[in-house]
Amino acid sequence: MSRTFAYCRVSTTDQTTENQVLEIANKGFVVEPHRIVTETVSGSKPAKERPGFQKLLERMEKGDKLIITKLDRLGRDSIDVLSTLKQLTEAGIEVHCIALAGFNLGSAMGGLVMQMFAAMAQFERDLLIERTHAGLARAKSQGKTLGRPKSLTEQQKEEARQAVKNGASFRSVAKSMGVSHATIMRVCEAI
Repeated sequence: MSRTFAYCRVSTTDQTTENQVLEIANKGFVVEPHRIVTETVSGSKPAKERPGFQKLLERMEKGDKLIITKLDRLGRDSIDVLSTLKQLTEAGIEVHCIALAGFNLGSAMGGLVMQMFAAMAQFERDLLIERTHAGLARAKSQGKTLGRPKSLTEQQKEEARQAVKNGASFRSVAKSMGVSHATIMRVCEAI
């Protein structure tokens, strides 16, 4: 007998899965409360590493249905979404995505739609990376310093080198300057 499960995920504790559960019910899917798996975990964490999703996989059997509201509930990375979907369909589990008109993503039509959306998601991700790199290159060309601020000025670095040359330990110099001893060691190695 086919059972219907729902997987609802949010990224932070100040978010709630209630809207996802309601959306699933409003689309006509009947999911018993004990078959609704909710989880608070970042979408960047692969599905196979999420405790709630793993428990869901252990409970589901061939012929069961899994309902999600959007593809990004399975993962933010198209490769992770595709591999998760493949794992589910190979196990004989139907995956329905409400945002994709409720298609069974394991069917021929669902697979086509899934591939198109995965390609678009990857395209958007690649565009974001390109824009980020262009912005960083522009900032560098304008002389902006990127990354973490320097913990010591050039004058402080020179004072640290002098103190170590005069016999002070890395730790004592680091403590007096409010930085780690590893920072002082790097400064002194750069001589």
